[in-house]
Amino acid sequence: MLKIGVIGAGHLGKIHLKCLLELGEYYHLVGLYDIDPVVALAASQQFDIQSFASLEALLAAVDVVDIVTPTVTHFSLAKTAIEQGKHLFIEKPVTQTVAEAQALIALAQQHGVTAQVGHVERFNPAMLAVREVAMNPMFIEAHRLANFNPRGTDVPVVLDLMIHDIDIVLSLVKSPVKTVSASGVAVVSDSPDIANARIEFENGCVANLTASRISMKQMRKVRLFQKDAYISLDFLEKSAQVVRMHEPGKQPAGIPNFELETPGGNRVISMEMPPAEPVNAIREELKALAMSILQKRKTAVTLDDGARALEVAWQVMEEVEGRMKQRELSRLGKLF
Repeated sequence: MLKIGVIGAGHLGKIHLKCLLELGEYYHLVGLYDIDPVVALAASQQFDIQSFASLEALLAAVDVVDIVTPTVTHFSLAKTAIEQGKHLFIEKPVTQTVAEAQALIALAQQHGVTAQVGHVERFNPAMLAVREVAMNPMFIEAHRLANFNPRGTDVPVVLDLMIHDIDIVLSLVKSPVKTVSASGVAVVSDSPDIANARIEFENGCVANLTASRISMKQMRKVRLFQKDAYISLDFLEKSAQVVRMHEPGKQPAGIPNFELETPGGNRVISMEMPPAEPVNAIREELKALAMSILQKRKTAVTLDDGARALEVAWQVMEEVEGRMKQRELSRLGKLF
C-alpha cells in the first residue's frame, strides 16, 4: 500500500481527499498540507486526517504526493517532491510554463520518479466507453461551455477549460501539430473568457475547439469524423455514440442500423451506444497512478503529455492575445 499526502485542501483538494479515502486498497492517506492553516484545519477535521505543519514534514511521511494547488505553485512543489524521490500526481495544467514542464520531465527521469498529470477527461466514462474503437480522426469539433464562476477567472479560459480538449485531441491524433490559429474575447475578465482555436496536424487532421466560461448553458462535447465513422463524446452526460458506414450485408449484428442511398451505391449506417460505466473519473485517475507505481509502468497521462498540451495551449493563448492587440490598435487608430 502506498502512503500518500495531499498538497492543497481547497475545493478540488477536498474532492481528491475523499477519493483517496475510497481507494484504501491502494493508498494509505497519511495527511495533508495547505499553506493556509485555516483551510488545512477545516479539511483535517472534515476527513479526520492529520494536517502537517510544513511541506517538509508531509514529504518525510509519504511515498506519493498529490498536488492540488494553484498552477503557479506546481513547479516548485513538484521539484521539491521529485528531488526527494516522491512519486506524484499533479493537477492540470502541469506547470505554468513549458520550460518548467520540461525541467520536471528531466528531474523525474533523473530520480526514477513516476508522475501523472490530472487531465481527468481521459478517465471520463464517455472516453472510456470508446477506448476499444479504432480512432483515426480527420476532423474534430469540441465545445466546452461553462456558466460564469468568479472563482476561475484568475486563470485564462484556455488553461482552465480548453486544455482538457487539447489533451484529448493530442491523445487521439497520432501526428505532430502543424499550425495553430486562434481568437478570443475578454467579456467580464481581464483575460479572454471565450476562445476558439483551429489546430492543424501534419497528417491533414483539423481540430476546431471552442471554450467559454460565460455561457448560459453547460456543454462538454467532442465530435470526431473519420473514414466511414462519426464518434460523439458527451463528457457532461458521460455518454458516447458511434455511427459507422458499412457495405450492405457487412454491418455488425445486434446493432440498430438503416440503409442509406449514396452516390457510390447503397450503404448501411449502424448506430451504437457503447456502455459507459458510472465511474468517478478523479478516483479512476488516482487509481491508475497507483497501478503505474506498483507495476512499474508508464502512467496514463505522462509529464510529456502534460507538456505537449501546455505547449499547444500557450500557442493558442499567444494567438488570442495577438488578435486582441490587433483589434485594440485598430480601434485606437479609428479614434485618432
